[in-house]
Amino acid sequence: MSVRMAAGTSVLALTAALGACSGGDGEPEEEISYVEDDASDNTPGTEKEASWTALSGEAARDKFTYANYEEITVTHVDLDLNVDFETKIISGAAVLDFERRNSEADTLVLDANDLTINTVEANVGGEWVETDYEMGPDDEAMGSKFEIELPGGADSVRIGYATSPEAEGVQWLSPEQTKGGEFPYLFTQFQPLYARTMVPLQDTPAVRITYDAHITTPPELIAVMSARQDEDGTRDGDYSFKMSQPIPSYLLALAVGDIEFRAISDKVGVYSEAYIVDDAAAEFEDTPKMMDAIEALYGPYRWGRYDLIVLPPSFPFGGMENPRLSFMTPTLIAGDKSLTNVVAHELAHSWSGNLVTNATWRDAWLNEGFTSYVENRTMEALYGVDRAVMERALDKKSLVNDVDIAPDPALTTLKMPADLAHPDDAFTDVSYVGGMFFLKFLETRFGRDAFDPFLKSYFEHYAFQSVTTEDFLSYFEDNLWENDPDAVTKAEIDAWVYEPGFPDSIEDPQSDAFEKVQAQLDAWLGGGDVDGLETSAWTTHEWLYFLRVLPNSVTAEQLAALDQRFSLSESENAEIACAWYLKALAAGYEPVFEPLDIFLTSVGRGKFIYPLYQSLVDNGYRDWGYAVYQAARPGYHPIAQRRIDGIFGE
Repeated sequence: MSVRMAAGTSVLALTAALGACSGGDGEPEEEISYVEDDASDNTPGTEKEASWTALSGEAARDKFTYANYEEITVTHVDLDLNVDFETKIISGAAVLDFERRNSEADTLVLDANDLTINTVEANVGGEWVETDYEMGPDDEAMGSKFEIELPGGADSVRIGYATSPEAEGVQWLSPEQTKGGEFPYLFTQFQPLYARTMVPLQDTPAVRITYDAHITTPPELIAVMSARQDEDGTRDGDYSFKMSQPIPSYLLALAVGDIEFRAISDKVGVYSEAYIVDDAAAEFEDTPKMMDAIEALYGPYRWGRYDLIVLPPSFPFGGMENPRLSFMTPTLIAGDKSLTNVVAHELAHSWSGNLVTNATWRDAWLNEGFTSYVENRTMEALYGVDRAVMERALDKKSLVNDVDIAPDPALTTLKMPADLAHPDDAFTDVSYVGGMFFLKFLETRFGRDAFDPFLKSYFEHYAFQSVTTEDFLSYFEDNLWENDPDAVTKAEIDAWVYEPGFPDSIEDPQSDAFEKVQAQLDAWLGGGDVDGLETSAWTTHEWLYFLRVLPNSVTAEQLAALDQRFSLSESENAEIACAWYLKALAAGYEPVFEPLDIFLTSVGRGKFIYPLYQSLVDNGYRDWGYAVYQAARPGYHPIAQRRIDGIFGE
């Protein structure tokens, strides 16, 4: 059976095809239901031929997996693992339950990356028997093809294995690399294709699994996962977890460290090291209101609890939407909630990305663009239209820049090209911001009264399934466009989704606040005194606008005047600091180097450090930047190390 089905049908629509369980995992709020697939309701009928046809065969397959998921689908993973900080190895066993799609298939193909395989057994009639396997050659990006021979009647395999200390999806921190300084720390980052560095599995978003895990650690440490947390709650080094809703493999997640917890509400709380846990709880206190706002628009939260964990500074992203436990960067703790749109983004993924998932990384905009749209609607609901408009205006400037510097026009389409070299290439503002503006375009054309119920129905219809761009477009055609056929044309939709760049119909957000900032900037650049800048009421967004639109002709002397007045080089807001450092490097403002050194060695978030290192190279400071990088590199995540090595030509 092809994993990509007919137009109007999810690529993994049949619940049986994924071994999807029904019901929750013991907590009443976790009761879940799966939408029954009924092609007669949603497939284009005889009166109108479908405008978009679902892909099939190789054109539809996730190219970044070796797994033979069209023939055999893994449905559940049971982990029993030990975390050894001395050797930096996770070892133990994984039991994989699977279902055969092709009754003739006698080989299970998995993804593995730098795993040492000790034993492989198959379960036949309740008995474990050794079976043959073959590990293919290592590919730098995809790892190895792991083929397991299946005896007749086998329905699960048990693999004894160990990870590599250099596993790209796992970061090990020494006590000295944590704020507490007494205990080590571990956290994982598996999106887009790094789950295979910790577990041998079908590492593709096209396949969804449930999982159980038993994790042993040093007794003084706490382990948490993207699942129902250990019900005992005792800090004893022995922890059990359960995820009863099917998730794609990249949403597996583990963190181990000297972690504390603070409740925000009865369903929301924060984990982190002690130094920041109270500040994080205060910064994120609006999270329950965010959940209320999204539920009012797009239906119930389907995952039980929603907690956050603030990781050490080396975490390379703003946030990662691991279900039930979003992983967050400490750079969000600004003290004024000005950067909590990232929290809204990760929470919104509970609908777009976690609940309904892109089936391939070519369709990444289905995760990120939808989530960015829901994020912006959430910020509007909580903080008003003006803030939402300011954020879209800043986002659009960033999008235009991404499109301008794209190395290949094919990478500026929402549907990524078939020859996408690496899934990381799909995670740019094109997918995030471009996808958001496409949905904003649809909202404008059809009106919120129609678009909001449509989006809610989309999440409900495809809940706990993985879909392609073409699945979404077919559903859009039958459940929104057909009711208002004059709202858009097919040519307009195709231009948004399949053609490079973005059409003239993209929104041009205009912020009154930014216009006032621009007027002050123009007056200052026209010869005014820096003391004439009235910034006391400026928000982070207004400061970001001011810094980003400073012209390239700004002089080091002018920047010195700004720095003396506003102490921008010492800003504790990471967004403002990064924007300032970039402008300072371009203008040759050298007093910025000392605080920049501190910033680069204490922050590991790629959004900041990648452009800063690139700017150092581009502006003639390569040697200085390389020296800083060599000192900072051991504290960076392997994903960040790989990216920055490339900047320096390593």
